[in-house]
Amino acid sequence: MEVHEHFTRIDWAVVFGYLALTTWVGHMMRGKQGTIKDFFLGGRSIPWQAVSGSIIATEISGVTFIGVPGMVFALTGNFTYLQWALGSVIARVLVGYFFVKVYYEQEIYSPYDYMGNQLGVPVKRLATIIFSIGSILGQSVRVLVAALALKVVTGWEFYRCIWVIGTFAIVWTLMGGMRTVIWTDVMQFALFTIGGIMALFWIVSQIDGGWATFKEIGGNVQEAGNYGKFTLIDLTTDPDVGFTLWVAILAVPFLNLNSFGVDQLNAQRMFCCKSAQEARKAIIWSSIGQFLTLLMLLVGAALFVHYSVNEPSLAEQALFEQSKDYVFPTWITTTLPVGLRGLIIAAIFAAAISSLDSILAALSQTTLALFIDPSLAVKNGKDPAFLLRVSRYLVIIWGIILSFCAIGLDELRGNINMVDLAFGMIAYTTGPLLGLFLAALLANRRRSSARGLLIGCIISIFMVLLVRTDIYNILINLSWTSVEK
Repeated sequence: MEVHEHFTRIDWAVVFGYLALTTWVGHMMRGKQGTIKDFFLGGRSIPWQAVSGSIIATEISGVTFIGVPGMVFALTGNFTYLQWALGSVIARVLVGYFFVKVYYEQEIYSPYDYMGNQLGVPVKRLATIIFSIGSILGQSVRVLVAALALKVVTGWEFYRCIWVIGTFAIVWTLMGGMRTVIWTDVMQFALFTIGGIMALFWIVSQIDGGWATFKEIGGNVQEAGNYGKFTLIDLTTDPDVGFTLWVAILAVPFLNLNSFGVDQLNAQRMFCCKSAQEARKAIIWSSIGQFLTLLMLLVGAALFVHYSVNEPSLAEQALFEQSKDYVFPTWITTTLPVGLRGLIIAAIFAAAISSLDSILAALSQTTLALFIDPSLAVKNGKDPAFLLRVSRYLVIIWGIILSFCAIGLDELRGNINMVDLAFGMIAYTTGPLLGLFLAALLANRRRSSARGLLIGCIISIFMVLLVRTDIYNILINLSWTSVEK
């Protein structure tokens, strides 16, 4: 029996019922959509609690929900990924107290508007282009992760799965801009929290001996890898090991300063709050989302124990050998009871769509701002209805572009783990973007030139190319694909 044949009509009814409910809620919460300020910033009237939940939902995505369990399930996988939570929390506090303040001192829509005001329009354009490139690379991975789950339950080809996800994301974004995005994100946050908890307890309940067996096998060095699944701290200084305490302290804060303070994907939410004080609370309180990372690490360890005592079928083994990222969606589809499996799969779709609709809103806003200054557009006589119409067209265009990029990435990624691929793709633009922002924040305008900053960005990207291998692997796969054709 094929894995996808376990997914019943009742499961599909649950999935589409949830998607329909989310669409209805998004429609009801869309509010007034008369200007681009309403569309991109929710009229700056959204409660900080909702913004905080939206930040968590976007951060988690399908990469955490699928990639993290798959990473822990692998023989060498463990909990050392959780060390990165330390750097993430540090970064949120710094963003809340130092970045938010300067953003609310000006009438701006993005960090790149701030850079433009401080360093000139050429720098704003440079930052926007770098952000767009990073978004295409990073978000293509997130779309791909959700498509993987959809492929397991449907048996469809990847490209069909990607187009389904892309279509829902476009519709939700068009419906009400950031207001719809944020309130649907709140629903997604609630769903995959509930889904993750239910999955963990169900997996353990199916293991003979329950939690005692889970603890025994998961912590056994011989059975669960070199260090045991529950290993949390890694003090190695080997530069090839990514999840170490030193990386968490010295590198991850910079990664997350960019992710939460400079990358428009998350920064746009802070601009939706009523004041700088509320934006600060939203970003700092989003730290509680690290609980979901721990939850999915536990799910991955539980899956390892489950398949250690319950041998997978030949069809399941074939999927696991192809990629460990198939483990969680396969377990959901073949083991959970009817209806519940539909709910968990809906949670995975929700995680992916919440990330994709967020980036569509961000890319649409920054692309529009390349040509029209949003803060001056209406004052200069621009028709608000025209600007809103252009913004919606940009959402559709970017949705199509990201879907095509995700399809291409699936063809070329090879056996790269989803978590590694996700962080690898954003690594190329994190340094340049954060550097541009810090130049705007700290440097005197007369001491900074667009040419010098451009050279610095190019050097930064080149240095990342020297130390990472994912782009090389993708290019090698591309060359082999060309030879085979």
